[in-house]
Amino acid sequence: MNNEIVISTPPHVKSRRTTRGIMGDVCIALVPSAVAGIVFFGYMAVIIELVSVLSCVATEFVYYFIAKGGFAKKCKNAKNVCISWWRQFDLTSVVTGLILALILPVSVKWYEVIIGGIFAIAIVKMFFGGTGKNLVNPATAARVFMFLSFSLTMTTYAAANFSAIGGSDIASQLVGKETITGATNLSTFLLGNSHGHTSALSTLDLFLGTGVNGSIGETCKVAILIGYVYLCIRKVIKWWQPVLFIGVFGLCAVLLSGFYFAPYRFDIGLFLPHILSGGVLFAAVFMFTDYVTSPKGVYGQLVYYICGAALLAVLRYFTKIEVASFAILIMNLFVPLIDKYCIRKPFGYVKEKKQKEGK
Repeated sequence: MNNEIVISTPPHVKSRRTTRGIMGDVCIALVPSAVAGIVFFGYMAVIIELVSVLSCVATEFVYYFIAKGGFAKKCKNAKNVCISWWRQFDLTSVVTGLILALILPVSVKWYEVIIGGIFAIAIVKMFFGGTGKNLVNPATAARVFMFLSFSLTMTTYAAANFSAIGGSDIASQLVGKETITGATNLSTFLLGNSHGHTSALSTLDLFLGTGVNGSIGETCKVAILIGYVYLCIRKVIKWWQPVLFIGVFGLCAVLLSGFYFAPYRFDIGLFLPHILSGGVLFAAVFMFTDYVTSPKGVYGQLVYYICGAALLAVLRYFTKIEVASFAILIMNLFVPLIDKYCIRKPFGYVKEKKQKEGK
């Protein structure tokens, strides 16, 4: 009998938990943001979320069905292939579809969402081997692909409002606030301060999401924090990972703004609007912490989050738009290099003691 050692693809979770269980927890953590998006943006948010999830799951099934020979021999093996797909279904496509929907503006068309879902699963995930083998985050890559392909709808943001669920025109529901078409509250904040005036949105507005022009799931920071607490309690992510990223990003953003915004001082009054604007908080909790596309060791993760936060702050400073997806995509490509040079200590490793001369 041959003794063989099978080494699976990292990360290696040291518990009885399965990938399906972990992804189920991520889905639960995303529910508050999904519900908040529906409350703020109405039925269109429901349509986008359902279409995105269904397109991602359907794409994974079709790809698996074709790859496993479901159409071979006049589909005689179709039933077995369907059963096999269901047994290996680990909810990763559901998470990808839900995250993709939540980082999209409500102005996107339903067919654009389907194209984005197909790109995320077929090209970014399944083409490279499926779960655990994708080089970059599928939802992030799909968001960048849609931004480059459908620039008009992807850069038109409606303002979040509690009355949106009533069904009237979402883009014109914001009363008493500054409504922006073609830009987020982030660009108003950055460009407005450069001319000596601030946005009509307060820090409380940015925290609650009221009146904020942004994506479906990125506006209400309360909902994101609820998901963050749940993930920490379930030990899906480490509590310090988003905190480190947000802290470094806020510090870099304030330092950069200090040279650009003369009326402001280095204080929390500028720190909070930076971290509460755009999709920084959502990216820190749900996207930068992706198991597959982040470094495996602690030292590598420190490098990853610090460099990613600094990169996002610099890109924001020069572009004046939300570029969290681009920062994540760039950092994902550097993960293999980070893992190579930030070598983890092997399990059970004991450093050899140097013998003194003469012994």
